[in-house]
Amino acid sequence: MEPKNSEPNLIAITMPDFRLPHSERLRSFGAVRRLFQDGHGGFVYPFRYVIFAECDDRFSVEVLFSVPKKNHKRANVRNLLRRRTKEAYRLNKSILHECGKNGSVDMALIYSSKEVVDYKTIENAVRKILSTVAEDL
Repeated sequence: MEPKNSEPNLIAITMPDFRLPHSERLRSFGAVRRLFQDGHGGFVYPFRYVIFAECDDRFSVEVLFSVPKKNHKRANVRNLLRRRTKEAYRLNKSILHECGKNGSVDMALIYSSKEVVDYKTIENAVRKILSTVAEDL
């Protein structure tokens, strides 16, 4: 009989980082002001997006999620749409990280439709926005 090895042969597999830590959220008043004054953007249904990129020694992304009260009066609807947007970004942010460029990117995703759309539509729009931003870097 062969002696049992107490340590199994493990292969190191790196998992993609699906977290959305506080450090990746755009929360500084000055950074938000700079984003909306100097940034550029576009529209992909149901989002309006604004980005501001600058050169830096390492790659970092900070994101702002917004669902205006003007379009959705009920807080539970705004929270639902904001959660769907965060989830879609969290699962697809690797599109930005794979571009391999160094720089700091600030981005705002503003839900601008008056209708509540399903998660698939939101995910497709976020994926399209992230690929557009990755190409522009």
